[in-house]
Parts: sequence; structure tokens; C-alpha cells
Amino acid sequence: MVTTLEIAERVGELVRIPSVNPLQAGPISGDDGETELAHFLADRTEALGATVELDEALPGRPNVYARFDGQRDQTVVVDVHLDTVSVEHMTDDPFDGRIENDRVYGRGSVDTKATFAVVMSVLEELLADNGPGPTVWLVGTISEEIGGLIGAKAFRRWARNTGLGIDQLIIAEPTMCAAVHGHKGGLGLEITVNGVAAHSSKPHLGSNAISAAGRIIDALDLEHDRLQDLGGTTAVGPGTLSVTEIAGGVARNIIPDCCTLYAGRRTAPGEDPDALFAALKDIVVSAAAPVEVDVALAYGAGSAAFYEDPAGALIAELSRLAGSAPETATYGSNALAYPDVGLEKSLFGPGSIDQAHKAVEWVDIAELGRAADVYRQLLAP
Repeated sequence: MVTTLEIAERVGELVRIPSVNPLQAGPISGDDGETELAHFLADRTEALGATVELDEALPGRPNVYARFDGQRDQTVVVDVHLDTVSVEHMTDDPFDGRIENDRVYGRGSVDTKATFAVVMSVLEELLADNGPGPTVWLVGTISEEIGGLIGAKAFRRWARNTGLGIDQLIIAEPTMCAAVHGHKGGLGLEITVNGVAAHSSKPHLGSNAISAAGRIIDALDLEHDRLQDLGGTTAVGPGTLSVTEIAGGVARNIIPDCCTLYAGRRTAPGEDPDALFAALKDIVVSAAAPVEVDVALAYGAGSAAFYEDPAGALIAELSRLAGSAPETATYGSNALAYPDVGLEKSLFGPGSIDQAHKAVEWVDIAELGRAADVYRQLLAP
């Protein structure tokens, strides 16, 4: 049996391979993205006996699909995103992967290289005997942290094109080994307010794009308040709406002719992203009037919320094995790219989301052992 300490060492090994999303790359991380990690994992899983395919979700940025044949007619997919967030703000060495204070440190240690190390180790144990019970696909996907879930969408297409039937799909996230059965989806509004420039001493000759943007923000804030008053219909809670970016103006003595905004709408279970976009666009256009405004849907599409029955078989089994109750999450995940993939789905993984994206990131070694115990039983013959 692979020990928990050995699993921790393998997490550290993965941390030492930088895989910062290129959209958040910087001088410390370099700009190679997930490429080196993807090839490393392809080689490592192939050495364990997997059938491996590299699938370029973006040029030079491949997903990894490793198939481990099982003994029964069941297919389990574990999706682990390979990219991490930026390291430029970190006060700790982002890539040392050291073991200290019963923790593994470094970027990606908890979010979410830990799961890849755990599942590889468990499969190594099972392969030393007769192999896993179900056929297991260990999938590494790019571009989860930012960029529109491109890797997960590529795997979805690949699974559909190859006719891969998936019974259970586990999306790796740091859930403290709780089975997470729901979280919000989302859509983004990219708003451009088109005013008319004029001398600031004669504002009536222009059309102030920033003033119109202010009216838009007020209208969107009122819509957020309305959603909270309605409340949610599930444990995921109601949708939310936030303006998170604004830019405009060229000089202090010029009435601004342009202002751009970004607003994010988190979708609750049962909400239709297309209908929401149309309604929000109407709110924005009405608030800006008589100033003209362009409204575009970020990434070209929104995402419905992820929600599974907490009494479903996979959720119940993971909860039983981990000794925890089903939960919902406040963050998003690759689950949003898989509305029609897998008969059952759950988020699951070691460590806490509270440690993710921080200036110092770590995962408890005890959590690695706990997750390994769950996977040993879940994937057993």
C-alpha cells in the first residue's frame, strides 16, 4: 500500500511543476501553462499501465486522458484541472512543494493537484493486484481557473465524439472530503457605454458615458437586492449580481465618450442563462438611456447551475465513505461544463477551499489520507 506520506511527496512533486494559467502568468511563473505538467502526468500514468491520450484543447495546451481498465461494466471519471491561479502575490515559495507541519505547501497543493496524486496512488495499489473494479478515466483538464472552462468543454466534446459512456463523474475540488452536490453557474456582461465627448465646461454638448455607467450600476445593484429578497429554491441559494470592473475617461477636462463595465451574474438552479442575459441586457439599456450601450455575453455563453439530488447514489456513497454530509459550494467548477456528461456527478477532494488562491497555499496530509481511503473503497473490485 502507498503510504500517506508517499502521497504527500507525490503532491509536492506535482507542485514543483509550475502550471499557472497563461492568462495569469507572470515573471515568477513563466508562461508555459499546463504543458509540462500534462506531459509529466501522461508519462506517469502510462508507466502505471494506463492507455493515455493527449488532446490539445488549445494549441500547445493538452488535456490528459488516462484510461485504467476495470473488472466490471462501470465507468468512473475523475476530472482534475491542471491549471493554477497566479503566484505573483505569494509570500511563500510557490513551487517548493515542501512537507512541513503535517502539510504540503505550494501553489496547486490543495487546488487541486492533491487529487491527481491521491487517485494515481490508489490506482497503483489496485493495479498491483487485479486492477480497479470500474474502468477509471483519470482526466487532467486545462483552463479551469480562468478562460471559460476550455479544457472541460474539450473533454466533453471528446467524450461525445468517442461515445464514452460515463456512469459517475467526480470533479476534483478541495471540499474537505465532503460530497458537493451543487453550486451556482454564471454569465458575464461585457458592457460598453457609448457617449459623446465635449469640453467639460460645456457638458450639455456631450453625452457622459461615466454618468450613464453610474445609472447602470445602480440598476444592477437593485436587481441583486431583488434576487436576495426572493431567496433561493435550493440549498445553493439565490442568484447574485455584481459589477466588478469599470474603466472610462481620458482626461479631467473632457466629457467621457466611453466607459466599460463588467458585471457577473451567478445563476441559481433552475435559471436559464439565455433568458437571464436577455433580461439583464434590457435592464442595462433602459438604465443607460438615452446614451447608447453595447452588451456582449462574456465567452459567448453562460452556464446553468450545477445541481444533483443530495440523496443520489454517488453523493450518498461518497458521504458514507468519508463520514460527512452532502454540501453545496459557493465557488464554481468544471461541473458547469458537464450538464449532460455522466449519469451521476459530484465535487469531491481533500483540503479546504479556504487555503486556495492564497499567498501561502497548503493541504493537510491527513486530508490526503482521508481522500485516499475513500477512493480505495470507491474504486475497489
